Amino acid sequence: MGWVVAYLGLDRPRRFGRLLAAVTALALLAILLAAAIPLALAGRLDTGTPRAAYFIYVSGVLAVALLLVPWPRLAAMALSLAALEIGLGLGSALLVTAGLAEGSIFPVNYTAEPRFDWHPLLQAVPRPTPAGTRTAYVHNSQRLRGRERTAAELGDKTVIALFGGSSTYDQGVPDGSTWAEQLERRLGPRHAVLNRGMGGYSTAEHVVQTAFYQDAWGVPPTCALYYVGWNDLHEAHLPGLDPGYADYHLREQIDAEEVRRIGRRSLSPSPVLTYTARLLVLAADTPRPALWPDGPTRADPDPRLEAIFARNVAAISAINRQRGVATIWVGQLLNRTLLARDLPNRWIPLVLDRDLWPLVARLNAILRREAARLGDVYIDVPVEAFGPADFVDQGHFSAAGAAKFADRLAPTVAAACPTPPAGRTR
Repeated sequence: MGWVVAYLGLDRPRRFGRLLAAVTALALLAILLAAAIPLALAGRLDTGTPRAAYFIYVSGVLAVALLLVPWPRLAAMALSLAALEIGLGLGSALLVTAGLAEGSIFPVNYTAEPRFDWHPLLQAVPRPTPAGTRTAYVHNSQRLRGRERTAAELGDKTVIALFGGSSTYDQGVPDGSTWAEQLERRLGPRHAVLNRGMGGYSTAEHVVQTAFYQDAWGVPPTCALYYVGWNDLHEAHLPGLDPGYADYHLREQIDAEEVRRIGRRSLSPSPVLTYTARLLVLAADTPRPALWPDGPTRADPDPRLEAIFARNVAAISAINRQRGVATIWVGQLLNRTLLARDLPNRWIPLVLDRDLWPLVARLNAILRREAARLGDVYIDVPVEAFGPADFVDQGHFSAAGAAKFADRLAPTVAAACPTPPAGRTR
C-alpha cells in the first residue's frame, strides 16, 4: 500500500498531479467499458474487427497513461490522446444516434473490402467482388450487381438492362431476393435481367451509362428499364443549378460512396488518424468535397430541375431509339409513412420530409408525359399498393416489397421485351 500511495503522489510531499492523472485515466477507462460491454452483449463488438481494434488501442493508450502517472506531464499527453479518440469515436456515434449528425468515424463492426471504386465519369461504380468473398452484395466482372454471366449464355436471351439508383441496386435486400432477380424469374429462362443500379445515380449518370456503358459481356440489351426520380431531387432548389448536376450531386457521390483513395470510415483503429488523414486528402485531392447547401427549405417545385430531368429522359430515349433498344420508364415509389416529419430530408437537403413525395410525384408525371411523347413504355405502379412492410426505410424495398414490385412490372416488361423464336440467337 505504501508503494501505491507513493505512486499516486499521496505521500509527503503531496503530488496531486499524479492522482489527477490516475483518476482521469480510470474515468476514461470506465467510459470505454461502459460503451464496450453493451455493444458486446448486443453482438455489435466482434473480435478481429476495426471496432474491436479501436477498443484495444484506446485501452492501450490508457494503460500507458497509468504507467506514466509518476510523470504527470507525459501522462497528460497520453490522456489527451485517449480523450480525443473517445470523443471523436464514441462521441460521433452518439451524435448520429441522437440524430444530431449525419455520419460518424466510430470504427465499424465488420471487416470488408471496399464495395465501390472511383470512376472519372460516374464518380462511383461497383467494385467486382473477389471470388470466395462472403457478402450480401455480389458484383460481377462487369461491375453489375448479380452473378457472373457469359456472352454465350446471353446470346439466345432477351437481355433487359436495369438503370437506377440504390433502389434499383436494391441495397435493402440480399442477393437472391432483389427485384431484378425476382423479375428475371417471373419472365422465365429466355430472359436475362442485368442490374446496372448504383447508389445515388440520377438521370445525369444514366445518360452516361446509356451512351457508353450499356453493353455487358459484349452483348447489347434488347430493352432498357429506368426506375428514376428520387435521386434527381438531390439537387432540388440549389442556387445556380448545374445542368449536369456537377455542382453538388456528383461531387457528393465521391464521399457518400467512400471512393476516395484515402478516406474510408474505418481508415484505422484511431479516429484521430482517420479524421486527420481525411482532412489532408480533402485539402490535396483534385475533386473538392461537396458542401452542404445553404438556404431555406422549400416545398414548391423546381422548374429548372424538372426541365433538366425531362431533357435527360429525352436524351436517353434518343440514344436507345438509335440503337434499336426499347425504353421502359418506371416512376419512383417511396414509403410515405416515413415522410411526415417537418425535418430536412437526409438525402435532399433543401426539402423537408413531408414535401418530398409531392415533388417525386411531379417527376413521375413528367416521366409519364415524356414517355408518351417519345413513344416509350411507361409502367404506372401505384404507390397506394405498397405499405410500410414493403420498405426498409424511406424508399428502399424489403424482400417482400421487391417481390411485389417485380410482380407489377413483369407483365408489361414481358410484352415490351418478347423473346426471340426458339433456336434463334441475337
